[in-house]
Amino acid sequence: MDADLLRQYLEFYRDLGIQTLYRQSGSDAFVGQPDPDARFKPEVREVLPDMAPAGDTLTVIQNDIGDCKRCRLHEGRNKIVFGVGSERAPLVFVGEGPGADEDAQGIPFVGRAGQLLTQMIEGTAKKEGIVLTREDVYICNVVKCRPPGNRTPEPDEMETCGQFLYRQLMTVRPKAICALGGTAARAVTGHKEGVTKLRGKWLQWRDIPVMVTFHPSYLLRPYNQEAKREAWEDLKKVLHFVYD
Repeated sequence: MDADLLRQYLEFYRDLGIQTLYRQSGSDAFVGQPDPDARFKPEVREVLPDMAPAGDTLTVIQNDIGDCKRCRLHEGRNKIVFGVGSERAPLVFVGEGPGADEDAQGIPFVGRAGQLLTQMIEGTAKKEGIVLTREDVYICNVVKCRPPGNRTPEPDEMETCGQFLYRQLMTVRPKAICALGGTAARAVTGHKEGVTKLRGKWLQWRDIPVMVTFHPSYLLRPYNQEAKREAWEDLKKVLHFVYD
């Protein structure tokens, strides 16, 4: 079986809460050929392997990505945008994908939306009496290469990069995750509803609480003043949960 397909099956079963698989003992039987003695062979209990290798670190993951050409997004990129921040951060922000500024610098959220995100993190923390800077959290995206014209990543592109996002989250193991925008919300929580329906509620990625809120680029639009207020409320909820 193809390794990527096997990984997808295992992850699917794990998301269903299945932690073990059972097979009949004896590995010499041909697949598809009935074994006349199968009813007499005991079942062997096998624990599903973790999708993240033992001893994984952010450096190892970044090295595994390498000069990635696993999907079409590599064709127009300048730099791979892996992630930035503390490997032991108690809070992780997940965005959609790099924009032009991020593609040029190789750092997530450094353009106008990134500047707003930094203001939101540090400004909200200060108002709430929490000592926190951008460097104290971890920030990454669902896809690591800029989609052409900043379009929404395609499902196969998200799936290809999803293995690395999974490993990033498993390595950092934050106390909470904040998903910025609909693409990040779908990638992290699996929910298909829009941000307006998901925001402000605690969801989950594995056993880690997830808060969905608006992407900063959406908040930069002048007609989204109410959404801006709601995003600040979401962020306050996350910060108090993580740092109180």
